[in-house]
Amino acid sequence: MSFIKDDWFTVTQIDEATYAISEFGHWEKVHSYLLIGRDKAALIDTGLGIDNIRRITDQLTSLPITVLTTHVHWDHIGSHGKYADIFVHEQEEGWLVNGIKGLPIEQIRNDVARDITLPTPPTFNPKTYRPYQGKPKGILKDMDTLDLGNRNLQIYHTPGHSPGHVAIFDMKKGYLFSGDLIYDETPIYAFFPSTSPEDLVRSLDRMANLTEVKKIYGGHNSIGLDSDILDEVKELTTYLKKYELIRFGTGVHRIGRFSVQF
Repeated sequence: MSFIKDDWFTVTQIDEATYAISEFGHWEKVHSYLLIGRDKAALIDTGLGIDNIRRITDQLTSLPITVLTTHVHWDHIGSHGKYADIFVHEQEEGWLVNGIKGLPIEQIRNDVARDITLPTPPTFNPKTYRPYQGKPKGILKDMDTLDLGNRNLQIYHTPGHSPGHVAIFDMKKGYLFSGDLIYDETPIYAFFPSTSPEDLVRSLDRMANLTEVKKIYGGHNSIGLDSDILDEVKELTTYLKKYELIRFGTGVHRIGRFSVQF
């Protein structure tokens, strides 16, 4: 339940220092996550950009905020321009600077404008909407760590949905912030030219073998999945390999709560 009243964002407190900031009024049901340490905070993704997420994070912490980008798709970088310290995986720095590869602005504007169920702010105009572009403050690499002060975050390079996708593991709390690698309800997409079914399955196998995960927080749909969904992930990747389905055009594959679309 949200304890901050806001017309667009819904804030869910996960624990005393972790918050989900959600945009349930849009069909994407995007979640960004604020992780507060002793010395600084990390914001994992910045949402759609329909409204300014900085309004929310300013109410939750006065600490300096580092933005960690799970991947450079328009629905995860919307408010990047409101923060100075933006980090992105090295393979998607070019996307952040020059624009998202293979995704026309007309398609982005159509997607951001459809199936909205809450009033949008007067500053939002889908006809002129444009994803953030800019130079990041820093680069993320596989197995980097970020110390927030008594709270360390581990970066895992998890390509497939996009070349520079990362998952972020909170080593103290056992939370895996999985971006668009693992969530429920709708498929993980790997059917665009910029995606890789083979890389996605390798990334899923890698994350499914992490033994310290207690909860999974994805970029869409449900907030907080029990770690037993990783058993379904393992079962699905085993099935995909056995029947040689890891390629474009094989469609949607599901086991339990977890599914992929190639």
